[in-house]
Amino acid sequence: MEEQLGKTEAALIAARREHLAALRSRGQDPFAPVRFEIEATASELGERYGFLEPSQHAEAEGWNIAGRIMSIRTAGKTLFADLHDRTGRLQIYLRKDDLGDERFAEWNDIERGDIVGVRGFMFRSKKGELTLHVKSFELLSKSLMPLPDKWHGLTDVEKRYRQRYVDLIVNPDVRDAMIMRSRIVAETRRFIDDRGFYEVETPTLLHVAGGASARPFITHVNALSGEEMQLRIATELNLKRLIVGGMERVYEIGRIFRNEGIDTSHNPEFTMLELYAAYWDVHDMMDFNEALIAHLVGVVTGGRTDLQVGETLISFQRPFEKVSYLDGIAIYSHGKFTREKLLDPSGAAQILTELGLPVSPTHGHALDKIFERVLEPHLVQPTFVTDYPVLISPLAKRKAGDPELVDRYELFCNRMEISNAFTELNDPDDQRARFEAQVRERAQGDEEVPQPDWDFVRALEYGMPPTAGIGIGMDRLIMLLTNNTSIRDVLLFPLQRQHG
Repeated sequence: MEEQLGKTEAALIAARREHLAALRSRGQDPFAPVRFEIEATASELGERYGFLEPSQHAEAEGWNIAGRIMSIRTAGKTLFADLHDRTGRLQIYLRKDDLGDERFAEWNDIERGDIVGVRGFMFRSKKGELTLHVKSFELLSKSLMPLPDKWHGLTDVEKRYRQRYVDLIVNPDVRDAMIMRSRIVAETRRFIDDRGFYEVETPTLLHVAGGASARPFITHVNALSGEEMQLRIATELNLKRLIVGGMERVYEIGRIFRNEGIDTSHNPEFTMLELYAAYWDVHDMMDFNEALIAHLVGVVTGGRTDLQVGETLISFQRPFEKVSYLDGIAIYSHGKFTREKLLDPSGAAQILTELGLPVSPTHGHALDKIFERVLEPHLVQPTFVTDYPVLISPLAKRKAGDPELVDRYELFCNRMEISNAFTELNDPDDQRARFEAQVRERAQGDEEVPQPDWDFVRALEYGMPPTAGIGIGMDRLIMLLTNNTSIRDVLLFPLQRQHG
């Protein structure tokens, strides 16, 4: 029965244990069933019998359905309950005259949270609600813990993430977002596969974690005499090794680990799509990126090109806006922060002071902080930021005619980076020189600069064709597509401090 507000959790648990004992005393163990034949889901029955008029029955067709009981309403010899499955809610109706006194009385020991299987036929109630008239039922599992009450729900944010299983039960919007996440990832794979790419798996444990600027997690391998290893911070370098090997079009959707802070757009463990195409350049990749994002927006909106994100309507009508990195900072600083000043280490340090930002350990770090403060807040509509400085792009090819810049872009939307792409550097001597520059930056104190992967230079010496690559943060993209403001709301199990 419905829990009464005001009872302590201990009392509610004791009552549920009593109901379990009562069931077992009658020879009914709710944990004994091993399967139930499901013939339809709640949404399927809703679609199939949407034509029924009030008081109209479809008694000739019987259906098995199973799910969790989320409310029970009794009225003498009849009972209504809400049954929830993975597709939604269905009202069920039971009568003592159909089930008999003993079977109907068993519902005295069935309560909110229990899982039941039922069989019956569909009808529309006098009040207009599609309902399953139950002719038989089976208790499939019992909930021994009380669920949060239906009026207040599970509102403790930390408890929601820590006990995600409860969150999914009582908050259908959360479950819907996670199901949409699954659909988005599957649709992304289909879109990429249709363009001739091979999905591959690369190692998570690496001797040197490279391909991004981030601090890695450190672990040890007992089988290698405790040798120190790092969890990957990107899949880039291994995927490009496969390009060298001749696979030409490869991608991976995998978990990435970065030992960084936790906030609304960062989680130390997240999902990244990285994709590489031989014989493409950054412009080919921009076209691909735009097409993929526009396609996914259409998938989640039913074919529209606009998406409501918070109070902002964002248009994904192609083509997306473009602004160059240095020009954008100059524009939004009203011309104060010029290219010359930004590309000069002392000039960038002076800009940090003007903005009231802390001193940065390196020139590249300073540029990142200036970008975040000056340009990023204005990137609401989908915008490609292009032509990045080479000093913050150690793996990208230099721009023809302008060696201080590279053929790189980042796609921003709703003030958040969604993807990062560039024409890949395939000159091994240039790559070696940039790695050597990174060694100097690490020595200056920037802990996010990765250790150089010298074997990757060796791989380039065997020859890598002209190639474009892209990385897309799937969690941030799914945040955008599901109108969520925190990355933790699109991760089933976000990282939490240990309870207790």
